[in-house]
Order: sequence, then structure tokens, then C-alpha cells
Amino acid sequence: MKRILILISLAAAVLCETSCDSHEHVHEKTKLLVTSPLRMDTITTKEYVCQIRAIRHIELRALEKGYLQDYFIDEGKFVKQGTLMFQILPLLYQADYQKAQAELSFAEVEYLNTKALADSNVVSKNELLLAKAKLEKAKAQLSLAQAHLGFTQIRAPFDGIMNRLEVRKGSLLNEGDLLSSISDISQMWVYFNVPEAEYLDYKKHLIKSSQPMKVALKMANNEMFNQIGIVETIEADFNNQTGTIAFRATFQNPDRLIRHGETGNVVVTVPHKNALLIPQKATFEILNSRYVYVVDKNNVIKAREITISAEMPNIYVVTGGLEETDKILLEGLRLVSENDKITYDFKQPKDVMKGLNIYAE
Repeated sequence: MKRILILISLAAAVLCETSCDSHEHVHEKTKLLVTSPLRMDTITTKEYVCQIRAIRHIELRALEKGYLQDYFIDEGKFVKQGTLMFQILPLLYQADYQKAQAELSFAEVEYLNTKALADSNVVSKNELLLAKAKLEKAKAQLSLAQAHLGFTQIRAPFDGIMNRLEVRKGSLLNEGDLLSSISDISQMWVYFNVPEAEYLDYKKHLIKSSQPMKVALKMANNEMFNQIGIVETIEADFNNQTGTIAFRATFQNPDRLIRHGETGNVVVTVPHKNALLIPQKATFEILNSRYVYVVDKNNVIKAREITISAEMPNIYVVTGGLEETDKILLEGLRLVSENDKITYDFKQPKDVMKGLNIYAE
């Protein structure tokens, strides 16, 4: 029995040694591709979901009670400031205005007669003052009646696009009823939320550059809007639930292409000076951390965790874990294991990056 156990142990040792030699032999005979990180200036882009708002968007409401006599601008049409848009039936307010005019005429005659008598000392000064007060009251009532009559006409407060009609001709309106809304889309305000860490990075960059932050707009059809936006304001407080803060960018809209209520993505370009770049395919992930295989001076590979600050298509920007002089395994990551000894061909970083999407400044 002892002899059998000894024979089994020897066989296992031989198999293990053969297997290990075979594994190492494969890596020594199969040349793998190795490169190094590339140091250069580049840019990355980040996208944020946004909400698009007109610079002025207000509701048009009835200022007086009455029947809607007519409207003069159709839905979706451009209207100039001061253009008559709605007419509320003015009969009652027209009658009030005429009544006030008549009362003013009467008060003027009464005042002139009282003044003539007062100049002849027929009536007292107090009666003249009373007649003057009646005249001023009649003038005020006429102004009030004129204002009410003017409220029956709803005019465009600014140049803009009229939105959906909420009422039709003949509708009985109460004071404050919604008629429609109007949007000034000559400029657009675009709101997007930025995480706290990225906000700090942007503020740091703005302080250094002393230039306004410029952004682009990707519309819902994935086409880029033909105007560049300027970030003009940042909200005062962070949203504690989302950990973000709202930025507001202003875009000129000369062709009135984008409208109030649209959505899209704000595209922010971030410069990276003297950045360290590696191909994404040279990395692998373990428990939400990124690693690369670094080749040491003895051609043995060691897994090393790296810190990634930004990414582009096929490329990572690395801020920790690697140096420009390190050699990293580019291909065959699944064929090797930790501490394997390999033979390799070295490919220059610039040649590696040629086939990748990279933005150089």
C-alpha cells in the first residue's frame, strides 16, 4: 500500500511540473503585444440631459369678464409686439366709457360755471373747490373706464410664437381665464444638472481661464445645434437628493429652430493638459475597479489598479497607478495570469493610438 501511495505522489509531481513547464512555455513561445501610456494634451466631452426653455414664456389671460368676440393669430404663428391677438366683446365696457365721458363733460361745465361765480364773489371758494374735486373724480372715472375697455383687447407683450388656443369664439370668459401662451424664442435657456465633483472641476477651470464656459447642444435627433451656448448662471444650492446643481446656458436661436419644452443633451468639452492615455482594451475590471497588466524588468506581468478620470471612445485618461515609462499588456489579457513570464513585441504608443478615436489639441 505504501508503494502505491509513493507511485501516485511521484506521478502527480511529474504531471504538475509538466503542466507548469507547459504553461510557461506557451507564454514564452507566444509573443504578446505590449505598449506604454501616451502623454499628450487632449480633450474629452461629457453629455448632460437638458431641458430647453424660452427666455420669455408667459400665459395670456382674460383681464375682464365677457364673451370672446374673436382671435386674430392662429396657433404656432409668429406675432409682433403690440399685435391684437384676442378681442373680448366690448359692449358693456364701451357703454361704461361713454357714460364716463358724459359725466366728465358735465363736471367740466359745472366747474366752469362755479369758477365764474366764484370770481364774481357769488359763491364761496369752498364751492369752487368742491366743483374742482368733482371734475377730478370724473376724469379718474373716465381713465378707469378707458382701462377696462382697453382690457377687452389682448395684445402681444413681445415678439414671439403663439401657442395652443385654450378657448374658442363665443366662449364666456371670467376674469383670469387662460386664453393661450406666448413664447419669445429668440434666445433659449437650457438647464442641465452637474454632479458636485464635476461642478468643482468646472469652477476651477473657469477661475483659471477667466473665460465664460461654452457648451454645445445635441438635439433630440442627435444632430448638433448650429449655435454655441454660454453658461451664464449656476443655481445657488445643490439638490441634496441627487447631489447635483443646475447650470443655465443661453443659446441664440435666430432661425427659431428649437422651441420651448424641447429636450436634448448639453455637450461640454473638457480640456486635459499633459494627460496620460491608455487604450481601453488594455484594461480589465475586478469588483468595479480597473486594472492593467504591467510588465516588469524580468518580463513578468503584475496586475495593477489604475485611476480613471475620464474616457473617450476606446481610450481612458489615467490619473493614478501608471507612469509614462511603464509597459502594459495590450492584447491577450485572457491568455495570461498574474506572475506569468511572457515574451512580447513592443508597439509604440502613437502607433497604437492611430487606430483609436483620439482628440488632440
